[in-house]
Amino acid sequence: MTDTVDPARSRQMALVRGKDTKPEMAVRRLAHALGYRFRLHRKDLPGRPDLVFPSRRAAVLVHGCFWHRHDDQECRLARLPKSRPEFWIPKLEGNRQRDFRNVAALEAAGWRVLMVWECQLRDTAALADRLKDFLGPPGRSLA
Repeated sequence: MTDTVDPARSRQMALVRGKDTKPEMAVRRLAHALGYRFRLHRKDLPGRPDLVFPSRRAAVLVHGCFWHRHDDQECRLARLPKSRPEFWIPKLEGNRQRDFRNVAALEAAGWRVLMVWECQLRDTAALADRLKDFLGPPGRSLA
């Protein structure tokens, strides 16, 4: 049986980015404005973290609530589509399991990991406080 893929839907899904997403760019702008300097998407680290602070042995993962299955009951962005749950549930759960494996591998390698969810970007002040608590004072490494 041939797979019937709607070409318009396929084009739309091809536009979904893996890096340089709007949430990621917002976190990058905030971290930079706070005085932190970082590297992007280090290929030698598990999961290619979005922001990497090598001297602090810290990595920040910016997750979209839908694609990474944010389990907060308050998050509207993580709702499952009503169409094709037999496709979406395993796909999104696979993303979530991969995220758990990547975080465990980073921590096992001695890295500290902060996950920032897309819905947390609404409160910039709270996110800035989380980044400062996680990374320490800007301009000085913890090493």
